Amino acid sequence: MFDLQEAAALLRSCRLCPRSCGVDRLAGERGVCGCGATVRVARAALHFWEEPCLSGEHGSGAVFFSGCSLHCCFCQNYQISTGLAGCDITTERLCDIFSELEAAGAENINLVTAGHYLPLVVFALQQARAKGMRLPVVYNSGGYERVETLRLLEGLVDIYLPDLKFHRAALSSRYAAAPDYFRVAAAAIAEMVRQVGKPQFDARGMLRRGVIVRHLALPGQGEDSRRILRYLAQRYDDAVYLSLMSQYTPLPHAAAYPELQRRLTAEEYSGLVDYAAELGIVNAYIQGEGAADAEFIPPFDNRGV
Repeated sequence: MFDLQEAAALLRSCRLCPRSCGVDRLAGERGVCGCGATVRVARAALHFWEEPCLSGEHGSGAVFFSGCSLHCCFCQNYQISTGLAGCDITTERLCDIFSELEAAGAENINLVTAGHYLPLVVFALQQARAKGMRLPVVYNSGGYERVETLRLLEGLVDIYLPDLKFHRAALSSRYAAAPDYFRVAAAAIAEMVRQVGKPQFDARGMLRRGVIVRHLALPGQGEDSRRILRYLAQRYDDAVYLSLMSQYTPLPHAAAYPELQRRLTAEEYSGLVDYAAELGIVNAYIQGEGAADAEFIPPFDNRGV
């Protein structure tokens, strides 16, 4: 069992994420993620806008954690990733939140951008399991993760839901100040697949175990998207599901990037869907018209916290 002393040691010189800031979060220092030594959560509620095999009829039990180590300039959840909206809570309260979501009928527990709190989250998950929680656990991530940190989750996470955002270093440098993004995310996804194996579904079509890799197509960056699709097809075949997302929405905080001040066109997206089919990708989710709308961004109003 992972205990709070071990968690504290990892926060004392924090290298949980690939930024490896080395700050002492116990002493109040803050690195790129902007977070201290206490879990901060902005929303915990049933969420119906994940892939169908995750939301199901009753909704995914999504816990939205505040802060982020990647900081994409176009982030749709910027109120919490950069603005740090939310409330500080104890690991005991986090454990209770998991139980409350299960009691509300959640299909799973969905940890949204939890990597910078991972030692504390691991402790809360262990406590929830010890108290009888039986729901699958989803680790919902931007993909920019250290393999060593992900290994803390082995045996606790059933479903990994990482992004694979960028292939070219020029893009990840411009939009996230992370020139190493693809190399790091590719290694992280390989570790995720190692831990949970090929996708497994129950009789209702709900995913019980496996990896879904999300790719958010950006306007004007079709070639980068095609590189990512080729990589996934060649590296994983049917070992992962693809979720090809068209929902990019231009928001005011990305105003400094004029090329991102429009939505994806129907032709751009359909071209990527066709290309995925040409590559032989059949295990995939695609989005219909109307997915690109700020109304789909949940309110980070401390509900359920």
